[in-house]
Amino acid sequence: MADPSTYRPKPGEIPTNPGVYRFRDHEGRVIYVGKAKNLRSRLSNYFQDLSALHPRTQTMVTTASAVEWTIVGTEVEALALEYTWIKEFEPRFNVKLKDDKSYPFLMVTMSEEVPRAQVMRGSKKAGNRYFGPFGHAWAIRETLDLLLRVFPIRTCSAGVYNRAKRSGRPCLLGYIDKCSAPCVERITLEKHRELAEDFCSFMEGDTGRFIRNIEDRMKAAAKDLDFETAARMRDDITALKRALEKNAVVLSDATDADIFGIYGDDLEAAVQVFHVRGGRIRGQRGWVVEKVEDISDEQLVDRLIQQVYAQEIPFEELTRDQQHERRNAVPREVLVPILPEDVEDATQWLTQLRGSAVSVRIPQRGEKAELAKTVLANAEQALKLHRTRRSSDLTSRSQALREIQEALDLDSAPLRIECYDVSHNQGTYQSASMVVFEDGMAKKNQYRVFNVRGPEGEGARDDTAAMYEVITRRFKRYLKDQDSASQEELILSSGEITEDDDATLARDPHRFAYAPSLVIVDGGQPQVAAAARALSDLGIDDVALCGLAKRLEEIWLPDDDYPVILRRSSEGLYLMQRLRDEAHRFAITAHRKRRSKGMIVSELDAIPGLGPAKAANLLKHFGSLKKLKAASIEEIAAVKGYALPSATKLHAQLHPGTPAGEA
Repeated sequence: MADPSTYRPKPGEIPTNPGVYRFRDHEGRVIYVGKAKNLRSRLSNYFQDLSALHPRTQTMVTTASAVEWTIVGTEVEALALEYTWIKEFEPRFNVKLKDDKSYPFLMVTMSEEVPRAQVMRGSKKAGNRYFGPFGHAWAIRETLDLLLRVFPIRTCSAGVYNRAKRSGRPCLLGYIDKCSAPCVERITLEKHRELAEDFCSFMEGDTGRFIRNIEDRMKAAAKDLDFETAARMRDDITALKRALEKNAVVLSDATDADIFGIYGDDLEAAVQVFHVRGGRIRGQRGWVVEKVEDISDEQLVDRLIQQVYAQEIPFEELTRDQQHERRNAVPREVLVPILPEDVEDATQWLTQLRGSAVSVRIPQRGEKAELAKTVLANAEQALKLHRTRRSSDLTSRSQALREIQEALDLDSAPLRIECYDVSHNQGTYQSASMVVFEDGMAKKNQYRVFNVRGPEGEGARDDTAAMYEVITRRFKRYLKDQDSASQEELILSSGEITEDDDATLARDPHRFAYAPSLVIVDGGQPQVAAAARALSDLGIDDVALCGLAKRLEEIWLPDDDYPVILRRSSEGLYLMQRLRDEAHRFAITAHRKRRSKGMIVSELDAIPGLGPAKAANLLKHFGSLKKLKAASIEEIAAVKGYALPSATKLHAQLHPGTPAGEA
């Protein structure tokens, strides 16, 4: 671990110009690349007191052993150079976009003498036309199969094409009129290229022209009584419309836009983008972003735009076809959930890449705002799926338990972990949750909820008192169930089972008879101290304990002044986060149920003459307070225990100020 002061440049040595800087480790490898409007101001932030830095920044500056910089003319040039260096050096502390899957594209090989339409994945080749990405390869094949009826371009491989050319016989697609068969000269190469150009134009959104043209030909054929040709034209129109239905219009202004959605936490996020061209969704793509560096949401959007759109060749140096492809790749509008840190620079940079004006903004209302919500929902689902797949992997779970064991200095891997969280609304309706993971997997049938009572039955004074009560109650039950389990063991070992013993053995299994290997509480030092005091008061000293503080993801141990910091990509930290988040979710759910029930009961309690039994009977009959209020006098009178006079009185009490029978 290096001391940043050993390689800190003198303040006067660092220029105040815009530029790009690189941190290197002791072996000379670039570990972080950043840009700045003012290099001196930005770099000085890295060399302040270590305690004032974010833990991830601390790790970076103590791993580095040198820093260097390059001055550029403008902030836009800094943006371009930063991307170039990130791509070249792949620094370990920079945010990385990882595709959540490999997306297929529809490629038309316009660079070849005889263009071919095919499904492709991976890097793109200059001179070809690309459409997508699509969610699945079969979606491309379905669309292509429909369009080949109208645009019968080549789809066969080079081997099949050359074999047909030598034999003079086309392949099956040529016989069923889904290929114009340039291999046997049914169509000239020039006409086939024109056909491929028309196919690309249709895929880019110029659909109306082709449909109108075929309709005119269909009408002309019908007028000439050539009904066979007219029927074929009609079927062609149907095929084109079916292909269009697979890409429904989502923006009525027929705009070109990329709509981004980001969902995540401090450590990772899922990014989804819908590619809308001509008002239709032409593709969807997603990434999982690992936040290796300390980064704000605005900076994350900045990095996202940089890595998605960056191109190495300036627009002016491209051929006409390449410029057309660039404009398709960089749309007129980039819609983001949060504006990037340097929105003016990003807009100017994208404008230079596209060769015409680009707008970067947040959609506020209308169709674009609604579509942005859909993209965000996709991002949320993608992150959940990513985490589910990660948690279900046996190797990852084993590694996570091993890392927790090493970090907390445990004797063995914590095969059973319990996590606790407290939820309340300004001290009212206090509820606590206990979630259980065994072998790194959730055991939902062993989750428990505690209604926090406090010393006088009115709730705990604060979160630490609530945590003390919950841990005490859980482990008191553990000690009691342990004694009962020992009693059952004695009964079974004696071989003489009485009738009373049968009743003892037949009751519910001991749900608290198993001690966890590790207890995690949601919180920092105060919550850990309260839980440790509860265990100590019960004489339990063989259960490991720690707390996970959410703000910086620090792990606090009892009686330790400094937290344990696991590395950002640690499987152990990821497992502990899942436990903490699950405990928080479960506690919030229990609290809301309790609060909702309490509010209903308190409102019915305020009605004179309505006791708890009658109130419960009404709620059971109608299902909710809302339905009870909406009920008529006759419907209330149908409830057991209510006659028409009492139902009329209750109806009036539920609707004060309303004449009887009008509510």
